[in-house]
Amino acid sequence: MAKSIKINQIVRLKQVMKKLRLATSPDTTDTDSDSETDTPRTPPGFLAVYVGSERERFLIPIRYLNLPVFVTLLKRAEEEYGFKFSGGIVVPCEVGFFRKVLEFLEKDERQFGRLELDEFLKMFSEVGFDRFSHLKHNAS
Repeated sequence: MAKSIKINQIVRLKQVMKKLRLATSPDTTDTDSDSETDTPRTPPGFLAVYVGSERERFLIPIRYLNLPVFVTLLKRAEEEYGFKFSGGIVVPCEVGFFRKVLEFLEKDERQFGRLELDEFLKMFSEVGFDRFSHLKHNAS
């Protein structure tokens, strides 16, 4: 059973990456007023994600996409926005929470990279980051 879940995650990740490649391909033209020329280029090995209602831009290492917290956040993005996006993936969480997750991963990816979304939420609530508690109802 766990093997089929992992295969589904890999297939979903490949779909996201394919859509992202198509959306950011230099061959595509953007007729919207928000031209991609206004957005800085993303360096190789990184992915631009847009977080929260502010759509704050973050560059994350592509390897993070395999971490449990990002798998859950990508599932949430798919549920909320589907695979329709142009120029980047929108992550439906608060900017402060996302920034804290990145901070912990940058400190010790080996230790914190194993944590699920709900484990980050619990850890943050235990140290006084209660403003993230509203995410708990949908953490799994």
